Amino acid sequence: MGQRIRVLLVDDHPLVIDGIQARLEGEGDIEVVGRGGNGQEAIVLSRELQPDVVLMDISMPVMNGLEATRILSEQAPDTRVLILSMHDNREYMVQLIQSGAKGYILKDVSAAEMVKAVETVYQGGTYFSASASQTLFSNFEQPAAGEARAASALTQREQTVLKLLAEGHNNKEIARVLGISVRTVETHRQNLKAKLDIHTAAGLTRYAIEHNLVQLS
Repeated sequence: MGQRIRVLLVDDHPLVIDGIQARLEGEGDIEVVGRGGNGQEAIVLSRELQPDVVLMDISMPVMNGLEATRILSEQAPDTRVLILSMHDNREYMVQLIQSGAKGYILKDVSAAEMVKAVETVYQGGTYFSASASQTLFSNFEQPAAGEARAASALTQREQTVLKLLAEGHNNKEIARVLGISVRTVETHRQNLKAKLDIHTAAGLTRYAIEHNLVQLS
């Protein structure tokens, strides 16, 4: 890649950070610009260092990764949060998507996949490792026959908004990308929920993936 990706690592185990840093810098065009031990440090360091990607654990003292993700998505929308966890937990994943995380990978992934995940979210996509995506979507019901008809009823703009929502963008980000008002984005979101009869962020994400609007690993 032409430009080095600036990554902030956040985990309360220094040896884990050492290992992650070695794997990232050994495989990809990535520079680890800072290291933190909890969610509060993630917020402070993100403000100071302005990393492209924050690679962060969930379970940490002082402030956990979920709360830190929620704050970072509001205060630093240009910084992408990628969760690296040992917890293969669907509830965590759904809450993190709703909080603005752009991806979720498990700590046992290969160095190559870890680099791929960082590169993907840096480029504006979302990334869930295979086991994480299986856990996330395993409990969703199969799409009903009526969903195909509902999909055909979506306008091109609604499909674009759905894709951006599924990639973890908030209303302000979508408004900026599309050059429309936040109120218009909110209207599109309500139309999507009504047409698809889906009323949660996780449900919309699942729908977008099933209809090839968003790519997983």
